[in-house]
Amino acid sequence: MASYNPYQQNPYQQAPPPQSQYGQNGPPSQYGGTPQPGYGPPGTPQQDQGYFPPQGQAGMNNDGGMGGLTGQMGGMGGLTGQMGGMGLGADAAAPYRPNKKKNRHAYHNLEQPSGPQQAFGAPSPGQFGHANADTAQQYGSAHPYAGQQVTQAMTQFPAPASAPFSPGLQAPNQGFRQLSQPTTAAGGPGVSQGKVDPEQIPSIPRLRDSAAQYYLDHVYPTMEQHLPPPAAVPFVAHDQGNSSSKFARLTLNNIPSTQEALTTTALPLGIILQPLAPLQEGEQAVPVLDFGDVGPPRCRRCRTYINPFMTFRSGGNKLVCNMCTFPNDVPPEYFAPTDPSGVRVDRAQRPELTTGTVEFMVPKEYWAKEPVGLHWLFLIDVGQEAINRGFLQAFCEGVLSALYGNHQHKEEADSEQTNGDSPQVPRRIPLGSKVGLVAFDRAMYFFNCNAKLDQAQMLVMPDLEEPFVPLGSEGLFVDPYESKSVITGLLQRLPSLFSRNKAPEPALLPALKATQEALALTGGKIICSLSALPTWGPGRLFLRDKNDLHGIETERKLFQTEHAEWRTMASKMVASGIGVDFFLAAASGGYMDIATIGHVSAVSGGETYFYPVFTAPRDVQRLTKEIERTVTRETGYQALMKVRCSNGLQVSSYHGNFLQHNFGADLELGSVDADKALGVMFSYDGKLDSKLDAHFQCALLYTTASGERRVRCTNTVASVSESMSEVMRFLDQDAIVSMIAKEGPFLIFKTLSLSPSC
Repeated sequence: MASYNPYQQNPYQQAPPPQSQYGQNGPPSQYGGTPQPGYGPPGTPQQDQGYFPPQGQAGMNNDGGMGGLTGQMGGMGGLTGQMGGMGLGADAAAPYRPNKKKNRHAYHNLEQPSGPQQAFGAPSPGQFGHANADTAQQYGSAHPYAGQQVTQAMTQFPAPASAPFSPGLQAPNQGFRQLSQPTTAAGGPGVSQGKVDPEQIPSIPRLRDSAAQYYLDHVYPTMEQHLPPPAAVPFVAHDQGNSSSKFARLTLNNIPSTQEALTTTALPLGIILQPLAPLQEGEQAVPVLDFGDVGPPRCRRCRTYINPFMTFRSGGNKLVCNMCTFPNDVPPEYFAPTDPSGVRVDRAQRPELTTGTVEFMVPKEYWAKEPVGLHWLFLIDVGQEAINRGFLQAFCEGVLSALYGNHQHKEEADSEQTNGDSPQVPRRIPLGSKVGLVAFDRAMYFFNCNAKLDQAQMLVMPDLEEPFVPLGSEGLFVDPYESKSVITGLLQRLPSLFSRNKAPEPALLPALKATQEALALTGGKIICSLSALPTWGPGRLFLRDKNDLHGIETERKLFQTEHAEWRTMASKMVASGIGVDFFLAAASGGYMDIATIGHVSAVSGGETYFYPVFTAPRDVQRLTKEIERTVTRETGYQALMKVRCSNGLQVSSYHGNFLQHNFGADLELGSVDADKALGVMFSYDGKLDSKLDAHFQCALLYTTASGERRVRCTNTVASVSESMSEVMRFLDQDAIVSMIAKEGPFLIFKTLSLSPSC
């Protein structure tokens, strides 16, 4: 029976056992090289190793087993034999040799030989500890969090009044089962060698639940832990210079040094980016920095923004880029001397040097137009089909709920207070944002919702060939809380106002042209509802799916945007900094040609919601919640994105909703929000040095909903290894699956010689 070791590592925290590696009289630094100064959490002493505390043994227990997902990927006894033909086993590992260069590994020692691995998915006994327990007592003074109090702001939940969890008090057979020992059936012998015991097969739900339970009481240190938490598990991240996995997830956290080695694994090398991902309660907000008219410091060669992995030389006069290694002169206004170890004396007070995700306020040279608050324009279908099926009324209720929550149902709310600053009507969109309302069928109806009016005024635009905006910006776009009574009255009366409408054919493209003209000077966001195929006016669409194209080669045409005017409209939306979201309801289950209509939202960075057979009693709540989420989530517009990587790597492809005029140019997005994620694939243009790390930076230039022009920088680092077993240990399954899912449709369209439409 296996001996009980209370210091074996849990699967999601690489805490070192005391006196074995981190004791006062422990062995020398695993890297054996010159320390790289200046990379550690603020206030921590310098270490004789890479960026942060030692990681070469942090993921290994006394038996050589990896914790967490590292342990799941390891059970390398059988896996080594299975992958021997691929050159991924222990025999293929690079031989150990002394490191003569300055070692800059961020996570762990890649060349140290490892022993037999723990069984797949088997955590160590006593894996869970309490977030507020004294780590110095549990792991010794050299633990990364020793002496550092886990404050209330760093954890999701208050500290319970019960005593801290002790591994020795854990009831047997709780949580995970030790899979390293053969299980014996009741009254029967153990499973013979060479056969698969069903009880030893890892349980994915059990592993997921274990991670979720662990992160209820623990924070995720972004540099000290080898692998990020599972994508579906909520957690609180502590940014130590490497961006949280909520913003960026690498498919491989340990990158092969050559293209041939990557090809052997048959895995994609890429990164999943969600720049505006929402933060969990208890996490520190992304710092916003203002460098004035000079803007944030950048590398003069590759234009990389200042980040924690850049180093200072010559007493602080030179700034060495971590991407291209170019030594830049430090601007006089940004100069600060360095201490004897080469670290700036003000590093702890510089969030851009200690935090992986930061935002910079940018000067006017980064502006394409004067930044203003986000302008929302609701484009509402008032055709016959929308009225008959109850879609118009449901959409109006959803808009009211998104803007005012439950306050629009209180009769006294309108009479008591219309000021947006009132606590009775809390703001659901940022201060400075404005709202406009336009309806359409065979004509367009513009509404003046000025707060000085008793009720909204309607202007009809019947010209579909050359539509224009008959209202000025002051009448069309208003503060929704100053004009609350006017907007509420209009949306409540809109279904009855068009109840006798007999126009079943909406003219969507002319309506989009008019709204694009209305937002051309400011940019913004269009929320459009549609309940029938737009078969009227310029850009009319036809029923293409007649069931005679299925199962034959010409079926591919159904997935293609054939109408040139719709492609032109999508490009104009992006150029104007406008994103479009569609809510499509095929009330009678009819054909909607989403490949053409959805192309506008796909290119502009928007989203398409589809209700195949809309039924008012059943789908109203879903429609309302999705409109609320669209309006209330963090949203930016007029965005540009650029991804940079270290020497030896290059961007090979992008996958997501954006516009790119030619490869290598910046990605253009009409709008970007907290739910949008993009995939970026990388390829090799040389061999990577296994003694150095690989760095990635995503820079998103956008205008916030409150009207500020900013750049959000997301910095990610990964180790480089020549050992394929190390590469396989530190892959991110969630990121790999997401990348394959994003890349798959584009490969299909490429095979069919088509361009993706949505």
